Amino acid sequence: MKLSALQISRYQYVPKLPGMLRNGISEICVKDGNATQSVADQEKIKALFPNTYGKNEITFQRGQNTSAPKKQVVGVILSGGQAPGGHNVVCGLYDALKATDKENVLYGFKGGPSGLLEDDYIVFDDAYIDQFRNTGGFDIIGSGRTKLESEEQFAVVAQVCKKHGITAIVIIGGDDSNTNAAVLAEYFAANNTGVQVIGCPKTIDGDLKNEDIECSFGFDTATKTYSEMIGNIERDANSAKKYWHFIKVMGRSASHVALECALETQPNICLIGEEIAAKKMSLSQIAEDIADSVASRAAKGWNFGVAIIPEGIVEFVPEFSVLIAEINELLAGEKTAQFNALPTWEDKYAFIENGLTKESMAVFAILPESIQQQLFLERDPHGNVQVSLIESEKLFSALVKDKLAEKKAAGTYNGKFAPIHHFFGYEGRCAFPSNFDADYCYSLGYNAFMLIQYGYTGYLSKVSNLSKPAEEWIAGGMPITKMMNIERRNGKDKPVIRKALVELDGKPFKFFEANREEWKNETCYTYPGAIQYYGPTEVCDLTTRTLALEQE
Repeated sequence: MKLSALQISRYQYVPKLPGMLRNGISEICVKDGNATQSVADQEKIKALFPNTYGKNEITFQRGQNTSAPKKQVVGVILSGGQAPGGHNVVCGLYDALKATDKENVLYGFKGGPSGLLEDDYIVFDDAYIDQFRNTGGFDIIGSGRTKLESEEQFAVVAQVCKKHGITAIVIIGGDDSNTNAAVLAEYFAANNTGVQVIGCPKTIDGDLKNEDIECSFGFDTATKTYSEMIGNIERDANSAKKYWHFIKVMGRSASHVALECALETQPNICLIGEEIAAKKMSLSQIAEDIADSVASRAAKGWNFGVAIIPEGIVEFVPEFSVLIAEINELLAGEKTAQFNALPTWEDKYAFIENGLTKESMAVFAILPESIQQQLFLERDPHGNVQVSLIESEKLFSALVKDKLAEKKAAGTYNGKFAPIHHFFGYEGRCAFPSNFDADYCYSLGYNAFMLIQYGYTGYLSKVSNLSKPAEEWIAGGMPITKMMNIERRNGKDKPVIRKALVELDGKPFKFFEANREEWKNETCYTYPGAIQYYGPTEVCDLTTRTLALEQE
């Protein structure tokens, strides 16, 4: 296999560590912080996690290492969707483990949590690890979405750990995966297995975030990758001057990716789901707002533009959420088979019309037929509409087209509207990590081992002060239970990490809000270009606009 020049060069990149982690394992000590409590439902969370709740936050600093020396056999899994930098978390974990004691061992369990359950693993060595340094993807061991949440599963994992003499498990994942890490840590502690569990914050969606976790890894690289492509499209739109581009970007439950891409590229339109929900905006109102931009620009002879749409936008539209809930109820149980047996779309449409309320049917009726049918595609494992399958970029361009026809009939619009559709998702999940993500992820992995060495469990590897140079980053850990609350899942109350949504009073959104009217009607495009790996620090180690605004 012939490697690209960039691959060869990136293998040799040496990630930067926080200052307190740079002087060698023997000179890292712990500073205790305050005791913690969960973000909500404190009594319920405490009752569910009696052995791991309320522990102190900690930071690492320079000083004499006081951890008890012992051989460490650590297992690591990658869980959930890919995010750039995951390989460097594993590499940082491996390097810290080997720097502490060459006899320490790192097991990589394949295919995500199922690898732990099936005892499917690889034992890492230098030659294998070196093939994956500073590269994108999760192909070092693969990933998976199996949830570790039942007592039976925990017992199996405990047996696998006992078989190999494993002393700690590191789970690299998003909010659900780290919720599972907390539950597994509690089980191990309650059953005196001696196995620690440490989590690492991963998701390109940016919704694993709070006062402690400034940024989930992969967000920086993914948004820079999408922003490069959006900037390219903007340049093309401004060159051809005849197309409106509707671009859907990743972000099922929050609009962080869309907002960051907008801050980077200054498109004419960017929908923020959290704002739409707060203002209770209807599909018609959203379409009208976009159509206003189209008409305003057309009046200047600009029949082109760019609109960014978050992947999960329709769930934020109140009337659409009600419609989805009614459809889920309409097809509950055996009704799905009854619906699927109907021979034609006309028959199915009549079935739908008979089952929805008048209000929801009015929403359903204005949707393009292709979108109507997408609402009745294969259900998820819980029997619900798979919102991620809805082509919302096509939905909004179709609704805008109808609004423009009304404006044309009223004599308030006389332009041309030629929409083109894009979805940027997988293109960003496995990109070569930016220097920021390469450094941040390596630090998270290195730091995770320090948490293990000092005996912590149920903690999340935490690196903060991220808007500053890596030398000034602060490494430490926080109990995962601090991020938890109780939510209703599948008819049951469950402890879960609270998802972080875009804060409408936060600096990033306020900056966007202050500038979007100009972006909407003028051509203010900016072109971030490709991720830079070599050159001036202010270019190569640049953080996201979101983080820069939050920390200014």
